[in-house]
Amino acid sequence: MITNQTERLNFASTKNIPQYPDFLDVQVKSFKDFFQLETKSDERGDEGLYNTFMENFPITDTRNNFVLEFLDYFVDPPRYTIQECIERGLTYSVPLKARLKLYCTDPEHEDFETIVQDVYLGTIPYMTPSGTFVINGAERVVVSQLHRSPGVFFGQSFHANGTKLYSARVIPFKGSWIEFSTDINSVMYAYIDRKKKLPVTTLFRAIGFERDKDILEIFDLAEEIKVSKTGIKKYIGRRLAARVLNTWHEDFVDEDTGEVVSIERNEIILDRDTIIDKDNVEEIIDSNVKSILLHKEDNNQADYAIIHNTLQKDPTNSEKEAVEHIYRQLRNAEPPDEETARGIIDKLFFSDQRYNLGEVGRYRMNKKLNLDIPMDKQVLTKEDIITIVKYLIELINSKAEIDDIDHLSNRRVRTVGEQLSQQFGVGLARMARTIRERMNVRDNEVFTPIDLINAKTLSSVINSFFGTNQLSQFMDQTNPLAEITHKRRLSALGPGGLSRERAGFEVRDVHYTHYGRLCPIETPEGPNIGLISSLGVYAKVNGMGFIETPYRKVTDGVVDLESTPIYLSAEEEEGKMIAQANIEMDASGKITASNVIAREEGDFPVVEPSAVHYTDVAPNQIASISASLIPFLEHDDANRALMGSNMMRQAVPLIRPEAPIVGTGLERQVASDSRVLINAEGDGTVEYVDANIITIKYDRTEEERMVSFDSDEKTYNLIKFRKTNQGTSINLKPIVRKGDRVIPGQVLSEGYATQNGELALGRNLKVAFMPWKGYNFEDAIVISEKVVRDDIFTSIHVDDYSLEVRDTKLGNEELTNDIPNVSEEATKDLDENGMIRIGAEVKPGDILIGKITPKGESDPTPEEKLLRAIFGDKAGDVKDASLKASPSLHGVVLDKKLFARAVKDKRKRTQDKDALGALEMEFETKFVELKDRLVEKLFLIVNGKTSQGVMNDLGEEVLPKGKKYTQKMLYAVEDFAHLSKGQWVADDATNKMVNDLIHNYKIKLNDLQGSLRREKFTITVGDELPSGILKLAKIYIAKKRKLKVGDKMAGRHGNKGIVARIVRHEDMPFLEDGTPVDIVLNPLGVPSRMNIGQIYETVLGWAGMNLGRKFATPIFDGASLDQINELTDEANVPRFGHTYLYDGGTGERFAQKATVGVIYMLKLGHMVDDKMHARSIGPYSLITQQPLGGKAQFGGQRFGEMEVWALEAYGASSTLREILTVKSDDVIGRAKTYEAIVKGETMPEPGLPESFNVLMHELKGLGLDLRLEE
Repeated sequence: MITNQTERLNFASTKNIPQYPDFLDVQVKSFKDFFQLETKSDERGDEGLYNTFMENFPITDTRNNFVLEFLDYFVDPPRYTIQECIERGLTYSVPLKARLKLYCTDPEHEDFETIVQDVYLGTIPYMTPSGTFVINGAERVVVSQLHRSPGVFFGQSFHANGTKLYSARVIPFKGSWIEFSTDINSVMYAYIDRKKKLPVTTLFRAIGFERDKDILEIFDLAEEIKVSKTGIKKYIGRRLAARVLNTWHEDFVDEDTGEVVSIERNEIILDRDTIIDKDNVEEIIDSNVKSILLHKEDNNQADYAIIHNTLQKDPTNSEKEAVEHIYRQLRNAEPPDEETARGIIDKLFFSDQRYNLGEVGRYRMNKKLNLDIPMDKQVLTKEDIITIVKYLIELINSKAEIDDIDHLSNRRVRTVGEQLSQQFGVGLARMARTIRERMNVRDNEVFTPIDLINAKTLSSVINSFFGTNQLSQFMDQTNPLAEITHKRRLSALGPGGLSRERAGFEVRDVHYTHYGRLCPIETPEGPNIGLISSLGVYAKVNGMGFIETPYRKVTDGVVDLESTPIYLSAEEEEGKMIAQANIEMDASGKITASNVIAREEGDFPVVEPSAVHYTDVAPNQIASISASLIPFLEHDDANRALMGSNMMRQAVPLIRPEAPIVGTGLERQVASDSRVLINAEGDGTVEYVDANIITIKYDRTEEERMVSFDSDEKTYNLIKFRKTNQGTSINLKPIVRKGDRVIPGQVLSEGYATQNGELALGRNLKVAFMPWKGYNFEDAIVISEKVVRDDIFTSIHVDDYSLEVRDTKLGNEELTNDIPNVSEEATKDLDENGMIRIGAEVKPGDILIGKITPKGESDPTPEEKLLRAIFGDKAGDVKDASLKASPSLHGVVLDKKLFARAVKDKRKRTQDKDALGALEMEFETKFVELKDRLVEKLFLIVNGKTSQGVMNDLGEEVLPKGKKYTQKMLYAVEDFAHLSKGQWVADDATNKMVNDLIHNYKIKLNDLQGSLRREKFTITVGDELPSGILKLAKIYIAKKRKLKVGDKMAGRHGNKGIVARIVRHEDMPFLEDGTPVDIVLNPLGVPSRMNIGQIYETVLGWAGMNLGRKFATPIFDGASLDQINELTDEANVPRFGHTYLYDGGTGERFAQKATVGVIYMLKLGHMVDDKMHARSIGPYSLITQQPLGGKAQFGGQRFGEMEVWALEAYGASSTLREILTVKSDDVIGRAKTYEAIVKGETMPEPGLPESFNVLMHELKGLGLDLRLEE
């Protein structure tokens, strides 16, 4: 037995480092929770797709006569495999069906029966096991979004005059925003949906606090005094808290109706804040009011002055006036009646149809405002509004603190599942609208759920999300690390997020709550810096969307090393004292240091062990996967580490990948979690191996065999030269031999930047840091010819070229090798379908796919038609539309594929009918055989036992309770697939076996049904192709790229450069023992860049190469200088790698010692072959008539303003004139010049450049009549 694991010497000092969570969990788990396919329908949680259905159903018509209820949803297996979808340019999707129930509540419709139907709702893109979606043949990733959490946020801003203004904003999951803010006059206003402002007291009146008294009582600001002639006099000198109104009713006759109408009249006797004197007392007594409101005499009054100020500004006096005022402000129109006006506030904030804080919003609101409103109450309440205003007043009085919006407790992650839920919500809401309309139209007819539903509604919303949404991105598939990082990326951009222009410095900056959650290093350079980030290695997203990171509990200075680490969100971490992972402790976990450096929010106090609450679980907890793969990261400057982690994602997979000698220990997990490699599923023996397949016979118990319908042997197909999104190739090869024993999780293959199950992005090279004849000036790289000769940095790139055959008005196009006016030499490699043979070498201009298309010419005469029919002269009526190799294309044809729709003629239809009949028969036999095997196995398990009553999905008893099982009884069950999971017999172990058996039967049955559907489709329709396309031909061409001058290379520390010279092996500097180095780097690239990690890596790498060992030096916990020195001494390597080198050209020793060692270098995707380009003739811009720019457009070099100055300075007027006219946009001059060259005549005089005409037209557009005069 061989285990192909590479053992690495690990330098980590931290003990008990927990296992990393699955790196793709953030995608895969989120999608699983969204679909909940593995959960029984009655056990599905209130989340994801199920929840979206429940929110949108039941649907009723306007008269509530018909009700459409949702019962359940399920999906069928996908029609094509993932690989077939990629090849054909299709979407990997599953058909979604819903079980709906339609019934009538109207007693007059007696003929309308309750109908339960399974309705097809459209195909839904389905996630592949590696966390991606295949959309139109391309793998895409839905990036998680980091957005502001729903809830309430308190903030402050400054007015131009320096006054502090405070605000509270309530952000819901869906619905209107409401904001409360103060102004410079100390009045509080409410803004609804950022429209016009209204005093907060108006809002209070509208929600039921009608009188001033009610509003003041909320804040305990006033006392009510009964008015009596004697009693009131003792209140002289006190201030009125509310107006004193004289109210009476007047009757008048409505002229239109003749009715007597009573109307309320108010007269203000005394205004608010009037200080009562003797005269006022008389007025109050005369007004016949029963009571008055006075300000309370306590210290509380000053704090709440803003409420009194707001009441002064309040234009309303009653609930009716308040709701009408709000209606006018929001709608800019008069309310039709009081009822409508009242409804507006209820609909906006108190109706769960229109407003939803979400579970997160309610949780954050309760937490912030110390409320205990139930979590299922997800609309605003009066209590919420009052508490927010109270908190805002505390804020004004400096008794509370504003929120930090960059704190990760205020930002949450919207994962794939949540984004899809939102899109489904939009789609189902649209569908509900059409269902309602159709119900209303079909008032007296009998109809079914299928008649109501248009399947395209939902599909179109979902497809537009995957196709056009900013967060659905074309996957970066350069190498496994690029894939895994893309799936773990968090973006603050996208719908509902920030925009690059509006995002300030604070949002982009590293916050202390990012610790262990978001990587402080890995983020793009450029306009997106800080807006796009990566999850930390141990980070998880919890159910509410907040990022959590693990810690170990510390009690009285003892770290709990036994229990699993506790995951904390940023909010739970507040106020906790957290020590580092590598603090000194004994075996039991007792902290031995007298003082430890800890972390408390944004501070780093030194505390006693007893004050510590938690410790980190590992030193690399802070970083993302990419940053954790950089050895000696602790010795690199952060800016270079950022470049290093970004460039590792651009490393091209090499033909012979090699894992680094100096790694960090994370390489194995990245390779396995990327889902690229093939892993053994259990203990077993390798039965067969070749370049394409591995067959393993797994060890199984009798019980496992009993419940399974598959054989013990399993065959794995190895991917060979599959094209990735970025044009690199995935090519796996086996690393096990026939007869080997395998264990669960063992890696069986390598390739695609992996070696022995470890990530292997580059190669280990012997390096010298020294200048070499000036060729490595400014980061340039000098490399040995041996590196090129031995294919050390050779990579294979695959491109696909496709050609479509369409149905044109003039007739069908055709794939053929019989192309008019083309030599036999040019078509010698084409087959009868015009496709180039596999293995052919391709040069620029070669025909890859031959195609002819009908030419639109005048109709031939009948004589011509006859002659053409006899002599087969095709040349006249068709033109060559073949696909030819572009100027820079050199390679070998790897594979070819031809997809075609089924062509139907009478004979073919008859054949199809027979074929379908035979197919149905064949599968019917398979279904019967499968059921027989099931009954056989079932009977062996339950023989002699008594039934406990087995039900089907509809709750009907299929196998009666109390009867002994017989084979006949089991055969009588028609549909095993729809039996509910339940109690077959009294004993649990047997029940588990039965349920497992039926579960496996369902999987097998589903597979069979899927195969039948697929084969039927192939016979009837042929290959599924986009509309209007009859055939699709695809050619895959492989290009072998050796390292060239101009290719970009980099190390893992941000030390990048371009290959400037490839030097003969014998001319390279060599060591004392005659070994030449492979690569020479400039030593001046190290000190100013401050990425010393590369020197540590170089020295340790040399020791590792000599000792034949590999190392793991985890970040922040890696090898110390002493440990490196010990290893260099053992390996007989000079300390620090300082050694004398000899000049390869002269053999003389260089004067100074240089640093020599082994460095890990990567070849990046920026290759010179993709960038080199020269224009001969090509397209011109339509308006300016100037050549286009860029390689993709086959464009030219722009001769700009400064270049014109240069030629002017040289006085090269004729050259300049030529460049600006005939070589650019003098349309007539271009044609004449070409003619002159062809005829060998003298060059014509240049004419007017087109750009001058453009300028003329621009000026005419400004209304200036410009004329050219000779």
